[in-house]
Parts: sequence; C-alpha cells; structure tokens
Amino acid sequence: MSKQVPETIKKQVKRSFNSKEVKKEKNEKRMKLLKEIQSKAFKRAEKYEKEYLEQDQKLVELKQKALKEGSFYREPEPKLAFIIRIRGIVGVPPKPRKILQLLRLRRIYSGVFIRLNKSSLRMLHFIDPYVTWGYPDVETVRALIYKRGHARVNHQRKIIDSNEMIYDKLQKYDIVCMEDLVHEIYTVGKNFKHANSFLWAFKLKPPVGGFSTVKKSFVNKGEHGNREQYINTLVKKMI
Repeated sequence: MSKQVPETIKKQVKRSFNSKEVKKEKNEKRMKLLKEIQSKAFKRAEKYEKEYLEQDQKLVELKQKALKEGSFYREPEPKLAFIIRIRGIVGVPPKPRKILQLLRLRRIYSGVFIRLNKSSLRMLHFIDPYVTWGYPDVETVRALIYKRGHARVNHQRKIIDSNEMIYDKLQKYDIVCMEDLVHEIYTVGKNFKHANSFLWAFKLKPPVGGFSTVKKSFVNKGEHGNREQYINTLVKKMI
C-alpha cells in the first residue's frame, strides 16, 4: 500500500511550480521588452543621425549663401553648455561655492550639462574663475554619455550599461535608449531637465599634459571661463 503524500508537501510542490511559471512568464515579457527597446533604438539612431547631417548641411548652405551675398551668417545662440570644475575648494567664497554645489560640481574635474539662459549665464558669471565651459557638439555629448555616463538610481551612482535602465526611468518622457538621451541633451529638448537629472555629474580625469594656468582666463592664454567650441578638444583629453 502506497503512502499518502502529506498536504504540506503538495502545497510546497504547487507553490514551487507556480513560482517557476511566474518567473518564466516574467523572463518572456522581459525578453520581448528588450527586443522592442532594441528595435526602437536602431530606428531612432538612424533618424537622429539623419537629423544631425541635415542640420550641418543646412548650416553650410546658409554660410555659403551669406558669403555670396557679401554678408556674414550669424549662428543661433547656443542652448547647451558643458561645465568642468578646474579648481578646488580652497579660497572659494560662499556664493560661488553654493552655486557650484547647486550645479553638482562638488569635486575638481567634475562636469555637468546646463541649459543656457539668463539665469544660468548669471550663475556662470559668479563661478567663472573656478570652471571652464563651452558649447559641446553632438560627438562630445555622445562620448560623455557612452564612456563616462552614470545614472542616478535610488540616490546611488550606477553606470549606464543598458537601454533597459534608461527605459525604466525615462520611458514616460519618451526617452528609451542611449541615443534618445544623447538627442534630448544635445537639442535641449522639452524633457531636458528630466534627462539631465537622470545623469550623475561626470567624473573626468585630468587632461593629458595638464592645465597651463587656472588663474588666467582662456582668452588670456589661461584655462578658466568660456572656451566656446574648444570645450570639445578639452573633453576629449579628459574622457
């Protein structure tokens, strides 16, 4: 006569089976989601690349047209800046120190993106001796995010190692992959604030060859202050 299986054992087996089924279902959903994100990422990357090329081409055409007419084409005012802190805390007055903290520039060689407007330009004026900044191109934005990008996840610094991480935090803003994030930052889109808050301040390394002198401005053969498009050259040395 066979022994009867205890009810507790039956329940354990049933729970284990149900648990495996739930896990299997979750994994299938996750794989399906990852495929959807990957598909979107490829399509959007192609779309953005086409957009950037068209912008560059249009700019060249406008400059050539102005040259033919004997005039000068004035480019639109930059909307995006990348700021790098190049001096430590010694001798920094309270107001500039507070602004540096607000901008998340708490350490030397840390960097952040910022939307340029009247308010941010005023802040840059106060911290000018302690930072260098300029107007990053799309290649610089992409290199920073891909090579040095870390996300703010539950108040912790996490390396951005997948599109899934971006999707989880920014999908409600229609930002689902790395190229979406690059595009939103570079174009200073309507969700720039959320995309920029998602990014942790960039930790850069000292530039190859070091700085000449941080006490002089860039226009006076020093390092601090606005270096316009030359920020791209500097960032390459610090990534």
